[in-house]
Amino acid sequence: METSHSVPNVKRLIMVPALIALAITIFRLVGELVGGSSVFFNRDAGGGGALVGIVWLVPIFGVYFAIKLVRQGFGPASAGKVIGLSVAGLVIAGVAIFLAFALTGDPNVSVSLGGAIGFQLGIAIASLVVVLILRKGWPAFFQTMLSYAFASRIPVLIVMLVAMLGNWGTHYELGPAGYPEMGFLTKFILIALFPQMTFWIMFTMVFGTLFGGIAAALVRPKVTAEADVDVAQPLEEADEGVAPAPDNDPEKAEDTP
Repeated sequence: METSHSVPNVKRLIMVPALIALAITIFRLVGELVGGSSVFFNRDAGGGGALVGIVWLVPIFGVYFAIKLVRQGFGPASAGKVIGLSVAGLVIAGVAIFLAFALTGDPNVSVSLGGAIGFQLGIAIASLVVVLILRKGWPAFFQTMLSYAFASRIPVLIVMLVAMLGNWGTHYELGPAGYPEMGFLTKFILIALFPQMTFWIMFTMVFGTLFGGIAAALVRPKVTAEADVDVAQPLEEADEGVAPAPDNDPEKAEDTP
């Protein structure tokens, strides 16, 4: 159960997962540059389905963070609520994407520059709404997962910037097939900055929270002897600070020879 007077050490929790995500991002980039198998390093726009990618880490680290937090005493008030909010977020995201396609056109087929901007703005707004909804379920996990989401996605954004400048021929520099020709800055904003800092943050949060909520429902807080000592120690110190009351009972004084 979370307490209002203590917070988890988020930096320590996400340090190793963030480094793992960075290593996989670099490995993915190298694999594409050297012409590795498309099964592992898909160089098509979006890079979907490639076996090497940080997207597969989301459920794994969602469970990892949940177990760590619960065992440290930062579990949710209700795991069911956490799962329910993540499902609600998933539904909202799905509806938003459907409406974005319907209103602006399919960017994988053909879309105008205005349509591309409208699509990204719509997804960005929906992503913000979903993330704010998830915040209400499990604050400690929300803070941890959101920190990991940015820690894992910012390096991807940097790689995309450098790849676009160098025209390396990787998926990091390719937008949807239906996007029109555009300048470098517009391209970077529409296929890198907006997706990485909105949609992929939301994706990480939704699926990380879903799997984290399930894990929280199955894991119990870790109870140790150290916890008992921490509770008992102040009581012992309080006892030591109180002197025994003097025996001033008149009846006992009369019986004393």
